[in-house]
Amino acid sequence: MDETEFWEIVDSTRAAAEGDPEDHADLLVERLLQLDPDAVLDFARHFEVRYNRAYRWDLWGAAVVLMGGASDDAFDCFRCWLIGQGREVFEGALHEPDDLAALLGNFDDEIDGDGEELGYAADEAYEQLTGSVAPDLGVPAQAAEPEGTPLDLDDDDALADRFPQLWERFGD
Repeated sequence: MDETEFWEIVDSTRAAAEGDPEDHADLLVERLLQLDPDAVLDFARHFEVRYNRAYRWDLWGAAVVLMGGASDDAFDCFRCWLIGQGREVFEGALHEPDDLAALLGNFDDEIDGDGEELGYAADEAYEQLTGSVAPDLGVPAQAAEPEGTPLDLDDDDALADRFPQLWERFGD
């Protein structure tokens, strides 16, 4: 599976879910069940690589502004959700996290920002297809610390300065 196919699967299942992250995860599992186990593992590798790429201080700061806070676990779920938003939003956020203010349409903080189940979709599909747990993907482990310059995630003034567009749209 190449990168284009990965994003096509993400996009088609997100569109069918009409923005609901839980429905998106269910539809993603259903779509992955149509593939052979090796292709599901390829999908999982693509997902994991992007998940690890998004482990950055600036994205964590953007998540804090968007969601009014983001613990370690909440940021993990946010990164899964961000991948689920598709290539344009994901790559745009990596290029400049503050651009999420323009890249995102409606953002409902009750359901958006939490894509935890998306992170398990490939594992679930693989297990249903094979009856066994997915093997190690061979993807380098996530770094011990987020990439980039650390941010004080509790400093509203610093977050407003770093993410002016997001702060204007989503800040307190």
